[in-house]
Formats: sequence, structure tokens, C-alpha cells
Amino acid sequence: MPIGRVTQVVDCRQSMGMGKGGSLAQRGTISECRYPDVIVVAMSPGRRHVTKPICDITSALRQQGVEYSVSTLVLNAGSGIPADAGNAGGAAIGANFGLNYREIEQIERHKVAVLHHGNVRSHVVHKVRSILESCDIRAVVVSQAPIDYEDLAREGVKTAYVMPSADAIRTKGTVVAIVSGVTRGQTPTREKLADVIREVLRTMKEKTFTEVN
Repeated sequence: MPIGRVTQVVDCRQSMGMGKGGSLAQRGTISECRYPDVIVVAMSPGRRHVTKPICDITSALRQQGVEYSVSTLVLNAGSGIPADAGNAGGAAIGANFGLNYREIEQIERHKVAVLHHGNVRSHVVHKVRSILESCDIRAVVVSQAPIDYEDLAREGVKTAYVMPSADAIRTKGTVVAIVSGVTRGQTPTREKLADVIREVLRTMKEKTFTEVN
């Protein structure tokens, strides 16, 4: 059992950080780990989209015994909404949300994805749908806005509790848990961090059990 400080080593980002001390990762970067189990996906940093909760979630997961298996990915085009989402929740300003081939490969390398997409319910739903259309992975959705499994299923997203009709399924990946009430740009409460950790560890255990059997 380690006592005191525990050293954690991860690969460097692909580019320099933003802000004081270079602490905020720039868009299009990934902080990789030794064993790819969990990837925490952040929106692109900008005036309205900030990655603040992501560092707290990543650190909390590493402190719970998965310190060598948590990666962080800051999307290159993590703002806005997917091009095929129409005017969901009102027109988004700027570029369309989307993944490039490198990001898809980086996400699918892992067993579980934690997806953080902010505070507009319809935007969260469409971003999750867009990612899981491309990536075959189990996902824990973290948002400020309250969403439920029915919201996702109506857009063709497979979930662990509500499934779209067979002809309406649009995703390869599956949402296995939702943690709402994580405020964008602020440190999550201890209770919310505990919720995220519990869902991630549960999903990892189920994934391992499925693989063994």
C-alpha cells in the first residue's frame, strides 16, 4: 500500500497547453497512459467550452487505482454540433462538431470512454450520438444539463437501459451510464466525482467479465 505521494507518468501532449502555466490542454491533443483502459474525452477549449471538469475526473480516477490506464483527449472539433443535427437546441456558432480518423482510433483503443459535453441538452445528445456512431465503445456520459436514456434512444443511441427500435439504431457504441449535474468550468462536487468513478469502475468490471466469459 503506497504511503504519501505516488508518481504518475503519462505521455506528453502533442502540442503546448493554453493559459497560465500551460495547464489547459490545447485542442487536438491527447495525454496518453501506459495501459489504455479509460479515455476521458473533453470539448475543445474556447470562450464558452472549457475543459475544467476533465482534469478533476482524470485525477480522481487515477487516485482510485487506475493511475496507469486513464487517457485524456481534447477534441480538435469539440465545439458546435454535428452537421447532421440541424438546428438542435438552436444554431451553434462556429465549426461543426466531429471526429477525425486519428481521434476515432484513439478512443477505440480503450475499454471505456467518459464523454463530457457541457450544458445544452440537445447538443449533448447529438455529440454523444456522433461519437458512438464512429466508435464501438462503452460510454459514461457526463453533463451539466439533465439528460436521460430516453433522450439518447430517440436519436438512435444504444443504451444499457433503453434501446431504439432495431431500424432506428445509429450507433456502434453504447451508453452505459449518465452522470448529470457536473457544472461546466467548475470543480465537480465530491459526490459527483464519486458517481463518475463508481460508474467507470463498474463498467470496467463488466467489460472484463464479458471478455473472460
